[in-house]
Amino acid sequence: MRASRLLSILTALQARGRITAPELAEACEVSVRTIYRDIDALSAAGIPVYAERGAEGGYRLLDGYRVRLNGLSPPEAEALFMAGLPGPAAALGLDAAMMAAQTKVMAALPANLRPSAARMLGRFHLDAPGWFGEAEHPEHLRAIAGALLRESLIEIRYRSWKAEKRRRVAPLGLVLKAGSWYLAGSVDGSVRTYRVARILDCMVLEKTFVRPADFDLAAYWQRATERLEAELHPNRATVRLSPFGIKLLDVLSQPYVKTRTRFEDATDAAGWRIAVVPIGKSIWHAAAELLRLGAEAEVLAPAELRDKMAEIAQAMAARYQQEPVRDLPDLAIHR
Repeated sequence: MRASRLLSILTALQARGRITAPELAEACEVSVRTIYRDIDALSAAGIPVYAERGAEGGYRLLDGYRVRLNGLSPPEAEALFMAGLPGPAAALGLDAAMMAAQTKVMAALPANLRPSAARMLGRFHLDAPGWFGEAEHPEHLRAIAGALLRESLIEIRYRSWKAEKRRRVAPLGLVLKAGSWYLAGSVDGSVRTYRVARILDCMVLEKTFVRPADFDLAAYWQRATERLEAELHPNRATVRLSPFGIKLLDVLSQPYVKTRTRFEDATDAAGWRIAVVPIGKSIWHAAAELLRLGAEAEVLAPAELRDKMAEIAQAMAARYQQEPVRDLPDLAIHR
């Protein structure tokens, strides 16, 4: 156990350059006193680690000192190759670099770890788009990724839902969501999200920017998606659902709707239950979402949504009571 911890400390020192004893203690889940003893053990073993005092102090290795670390466990080696899934890397123009890096890492691994690492490459595949959807191939993705890594400002022409806009953006991160790439960028001190496929023009500027030290891409994305989902479903509907309707709601609804739907405990004689379901801004949007449940759902409130559901259902019933149009083209689906 201690040998593994010493290796973790040495890895952290090489990766971060300087790190404090409390940070090491938190990472290793031991006391600061134990870290002091471990540092002494590394020094006694000939590792040139020394301490810097002061507010910006900590432990560090002698400049230029490196050591080859082959202490990967089998799960660690496998996880390393799971991070190299080819689709997103190719979209960013990094597929050749990723393959070269994997070859070098594979060669550096101990012989007993190579088979398990190689299995990960052949047995896992990432298909990012949702079902029945296609992955986007944004024209300016690679330029934006390069600017992101170099911390260069970009000027973009962006097509939003309402109009085209020009913006000077400090790119802070890229996110791949259901086959679509999104850019998190700072504009006038405010972080905003842009769908990369809607960027019509992009020019990378020579001017650089200072990335905010406290910006956390994963945390920002979680907050942004939760905010967007809440904006898309600001209202509530009271709906009566059959047992099959409850299953349909679970299968067909977005995660935000499923997690925020509240069911009453009571069940009637036919097994139907009443639920309060998040719905979209407009009556049309809400009706379109709930119509997917067919006759397995009955809207009880609000009244205007119930009326719209009845109106659409009556119009559909009237349409299907008529004779179908006869002069249809010979389509493959008519069998």
